[in-house]
Amino acid sequence: MSREILAACVAGVVVATAGVVGTALAAGPAAGADHPSAGRELAPHGPIRTARPARLAAKPASARVSRSDRRTTLYLSPRAVAHALLLRRGWSEGEWSCLDALWTRESRWQVTATNARSGAYGIPQAMPATKMASMGSDWRTDPVTQIRWGLWYIGEKYGDPCSAYAHSNRYGYY
Repeated sequence: MSREILAACVAGVVVATAGVVGTALAAGPAAGADHPSAGRELAPHGPIRTARPARLAAKPASARVSRSDRRTTLYLSPRAVAHALLLRRGWSEGEWSCLDALWTRESRWQVTATNARSGAYGIPQAMPATKMASMGSDWRTDPVTQIRWGLWYIGEKYGDPCSAYAHSNRYGYY
């Protein structure tokens, strides 16, 4: 067996020998599409180049999306998302009960909740509401953006949700 044919068999590419075409066994994922010899066939007269797939055209700037627009659809409730993000920050289940009570009282976990007197908006009742834009341009409608901002705000201003809840109980706002 010639070196070229042996190399093709090890690489897992199609081999043509004496008019008979067969598929060599792939030697695992390393011999797949990213292998240097992938996409080529060997024949008795040397390598035959196969057509390469066409490159995708770049999207126009108007069709491109920002990083915050690439999020997957939210299938969990805002409470479930907030609970997961709270735990990811290293806060405890006790802190979760404080956050749940705080945001239930503030907005009933409604994304478009608006306080008629103050203008506070969203799940965390941000005032002014545009502060949440620092977490994403979709802050008006995306509960994840609002929750991320609310957890950041609580961490920066109060340290943890129970301290924010205690402040809210004492003064009527947080």
